[in-house]
Formats: sequence, structure tokens, C-alpha cells
Amino acid sequence: MGSRLDDADWPVRTERLVLRRFADGDVPRIFAFRSRADVAEWIGGLATDIDSLAERFGDGATAVIVEHDGQLIGDLMVKVQDAYAQREVTEHAEATEAELGWVFDPAHHGQGLATEAIRALLRICFEDLGLRRVVAMCFTANEPSWRLMERLGMRREAHNVKDSLHRDHGWQDGYVYALLAEEWRAQAL
Repeated sequence: MGSRLDDADWPVRTERLVLRRFADGDVPRIFAFRSRADVAEWIGGLATDIDSLAERFGDGATAVIVEHDGQLIGDLMVKVQDAYAQREVTEHAEATEAELGWVFDPAHHGQGLATEAIRALLRICFEDLGLRRVVAMCFTANEPSWRLMERLGMRREAHNVKDSLHRDHGWQDGYVYALLAEEWRAQAL
């Protein structure tokens, strides 16, 4: 079965960016920024070598690439999943929401490119994929990430106490943000 991302029309262009599906040839460029200590501080896993990063991306079923002026500047994750449902109605909850994630090359921070990319990704999720809800999570200390979520109109739904294990800092607090399709549509008006 194909990825739900296959349901979107790629590539997607914004004013300054191109969002496209992941290709195996993207791994060396992704490794270049994901292997930096300042980037690895807040992402889910260290990129210690190109082969392990390629294995982690696998077939790229959940990956979207962000390009600016023809250069790969970030990677996005869209993990479509089932919502919680009672047994009698589970089929209505299948593939109705997604967990989002992102990593950007610090050389491109401070230009609004991440905001532009995630805004386009939200449009893809709600319009092209027909999802009803998206969520994103981060360590509370990852202020740039949660500020990005707030700029995009995502709502902080949870402040979980010491629920997230950091490789260097032990148990840390985590935030959960979410946005519903109807909230996104109201913002877009």
C-alpha cells in the first residue's frame, strides 16, 4: 500500500520554496545538517553516519523535502495515523490524523522559511490528504520549535511532565500541539 503522501500532487510550490517527496539521493545533504550537534540536540535520533540515516528514512514514505533556490534546506515528517476510536467505529478513525515533524539546516534559520514550509504542509494535510487533525511534539526546552507551532496557530494541548527521555539531559518535559482542519480553515479565511 502506498503512503498517504502519495495522494498529494507533488511538487508543491510556495512563494520561495519547493516541497517534494524524498529521494535516496537526498540522504547526504540531510546528513550534512542532521549530524550537527546544534541540530541533533532536539531531534529524535543522532545521525552518526550516512548509512544509518538512509536506513532510518527507509523508503521515505513519511518524508517531505524542502528546497530553497534549488538547495535542500530541510526535511519534514508526515506520519498519517489512526485516531483513537471505540471498537464499533474504528473504520471511521483510520488515517484521519498525522504527526508532523521537521528539521531545518541552521544556515537557513531566521528567514521565515520553516514557517512557510510548515504552513504549506498544513495545507497539504488538510486539503490534499483530507486529514481532520495534526499533532506535533517537542521538548519544552526546544523553544524555536514550539514558537513555530504557535505562529502557525497550533494549540498547546499538553505540557507533559518529564515524559520525554533526552539522551544527554535525562527526563524532560514535553509539549503536544495540535490543529484541527476546521481551525486551519478558519485561519485561512
